Amino acid sequence: MVTGELKTRIDSVWDLFWANGLTNPLSVIEQITDLLFLRILDTPGRTRTDGTPLFDEAHACCRWSVFSALPPEEMLAVMRDAVYPFLRTAVTKEPLYAECLRDAALRISSPRLLARAVEVLGALDLHDRDIMGDVYEYLLSRLAVSGTNGQFRTPRHIIRMMCTLAAPVPGDIVCDPAMGSAGFLCGAVQAMAGNAVPALRGFDTDATMLRIGAMNLLLHGIPDPQVRRLDALSAENTASACCTLIMANPPFTGSLDPETLAPDLAELSTKKTELLFLALFLRMLVPGGRCVCIVPDGVLFGSTKAHRILRRRLLDENTLHAVIAMPSGVFRPYAGVSSAVLVFEKGGHTGRVWFYGMEADGFSLDDKRIPTAENDIPDLLARYAHPEREAGRSRTERSFFVTREEIAAQNDRLDLKCYRMQPEAEMPLPPASELLDEIEAMQQEIAGGIRSLRELLS
Repeated sequence: MVTGELKTRIDSVWDLFWANGLTNPLSVIEQITDLLFLRILDTPGRTRTDGTPLFDEAHACCRWSVFSALPPEEMLAVMRDAVYPFLRTAVTKEPLYAECLRDAALRISSPRLLARAVEVLGALDLHDRDIMGDVYEYLLSRLAVSGTNGQFRTPRHIIRMMCTLAAPVPGDIVCDPAMGSAGFLCGAVQAMAGNAVPALRGFDTDATMLRIGAMNLLLHGIPDPQVRRLDALSAENTASACCTLIMANPPFTGSLDPETLAPDLAELSTKKTELLFLALFLRMLVPGGRCVCIVPDGVLFGSTKAHRILRRRLLDENTLHAVIAMPSGVFRPYAGVSSAVLVFEKGGHTGRVWFYGMEADGFSLDDKRIPTAENDIPDLLARYAHPEREAGRSRTERSFFVTREEIAAQNDRLDLKCYRMQPEAEMPLPPASELLDEIEAMQQEIAGGIRSLRELLS
């Protein structure tokens, strides 16, 4: 967690960006990321892939150690006239930086703002992975707080939950084909604290987000993240059976050019990206590979041909382990869509599916997302870890199993409400004194009836 003086200093730089007209949080993150790249590029021993120095004599002024010592006015001129052209040309001959920096652009026009940003970032210890990872996550949290560009950021507690469900292990090849800020890939690293770092792969179509995601990985201790600027749904992505684990929250909406779709995905005859990504995950997983992903509720019950084909493929040609319904407020303030987490494995056949109805995630489900005591995630993870205890649960409980045969009888629907039963409402018992009064009244009525019968018989 970023607290105290460090938080205050970072906030002061953010406020200064805002005061100087950079009010788009994504642009602020982009500029800070560029400066962090420049610091990393100037670390001792860093060379090009051919072994030659990264900074030749002509570009010595582009070193962080050089321009950071200049007066503000001169520093801004060097950044504008030398550093950014260097980032877009010489540096981009290196594989990672070619992907991340080819569209880099200086948006800072204030010498004072630049000097202050350089001062704060220059004081950070880049070798402290825990601190640097937290600093960058804190900056990224501003995307959600602002309500702008929040679609790029899955809440970190949801990522941690999904990483626990996925259980990455040494030797895994972990991929997120719609990586955004690389939260899932960083989460996989953190979930394996102390163990070997898994191989990581990520794709994104947006140059800025690719740069941000790469920096997030670098600051979490991944020295050479394998990330590419690529539309994962396009024919350009030929990856198949290449990943052992996919974790993702792919875009639910957005523009799509059918002409660029990969042929195997085009066969589904749909423009719904959530369905296309689900099909892509199945293609990219090796046999036995696992996937933990977020889908909008429509995937679970949609009636189009593509919906039905994907659900049947998921159930009959693969092993669907779990469907976890999440409350609709999880992605507020920037989206109120109802969604679910799917946990599945490539290959096999589904015998039964575990359902869980999550009603609270530890935060209020309104736009403010204030921390609350109500949190189903610990219970969810505890139940998932012990499937042997789940077999006998009633359909009125929060979690239960449903057989493949039952799902088939419901046209392969996977929405929780299709199988969950509401507990019968119990009539409240009246107070004991009222019950005694009723018994006494009944006794008096019976006694009166007996007297009447006696009178008739006599």
